[in-house]
Amino acid sequence: MKELNEEKDERIVIVIDETDESPVEQHDTETPVISIESDEEEDTNQPSSSHRHSKWPVAVVSVLLTAAICMMAAFGYRYYRRYINIGVPVSVTSRENIGKLELPSVDEMPEVVKSSDSILGVAINMYQLIGLKAEITFTEPTVDDTDVYLYSRCCDQTSYDPESNRYLGSLVQNGKELQSDNSRLGYCAMANDNIVIGIARDEKVKDYCIEQKGSFFRQFILVSDGVLPGRFYLHGKVERRALARMGKKLFYVESKGKETMWDFADALREYGFIDAIYITGGTDYCFYRTADGTAHDIGDKHKHPDGHKGKGIVPWVVFKKR
Repeated sequence: MKELNEEKDERIVIVIDETDESPVEQHDTETPVISIESDEEEDTNQPSSSHRHSKWPVAVVSVLLTAAICMMAAFGYRYYRRYINIGVPVSVTSRENIGKLELPSVDEMPEVVKSSDSILGVAINMYQLIGLKAEITFTEPTVDDTDVYLYSRCCDQTSYDPESNRYLGSLVQNGKELQSDNSRLGYCAMANDNIVIGIARDEKVKDYCIEQKGSFFRQFILVSDGVLPGRFYLHGKVERRALARMGKKLFYVESKGKETMWDFADALREYGFIDAIYITGGTDYCFYRTADGTAHDIGDKHKHPDGHKGKGIVPWVVFKKR
């Protein structure tokens, strides 16, 4: 019975049209017209459900692929900004500075040679460091220590309270890492009785100093390969200090008056320094020693008559005879 019903549903209707619609003059043989109709007509305009469902995996894969590409692009940009592009050219790579630290130290008579000049309206004192090694200490030196030829503040810290203090920029003392932070791209590295300054985001030189039981600190860039950075983060006019390199010569530099960071850095660049990094301290007292052993004051001797208030907290970079 079921088969019979199905046959009824799928019956074929044959219609024979015998109507003569030809003109009277037409004598052709009449041809019957046969039309075949079916009760079930396929709707070609409606997509099948399987076709609709097959689009979902493609859409999901496309979304995931797009998200993955965006994440990779964001990671690549961050890596480029953090480790490759620092906004200025670099005169010496980290690997090259490590090579300089590995060289045997040159045997020279220890001394600090002072000179003064004015460039672009900025008056500066320059102290050339000759035949010296360097280290970082948390005890402020005194003139009684005749091995010390110059000392100064180096990196910044957030507080004089040892409980809340944090050093700004990577800091290593005698192979011990006290802070890891490459937000400041300038650095000074001390190892094997040698001293170098440089500009880098990577921490290769810092890691080398740790291995060699040396010292290392970071500070702001002033000049890199004879070029100033696009902007400076410290504003206003105060006394400025720096460590700067001209060829193979290393200098400690101070401004005689209050200067903006830009004017101070531009004067260093114009004078001929290839690289220079900032040194905090302003008018803080320190001293330098000439070849005859005589100590001379730098800064305001009366600012901290009983020593700096950050005893045990402030890191000092100390240049000593080898």
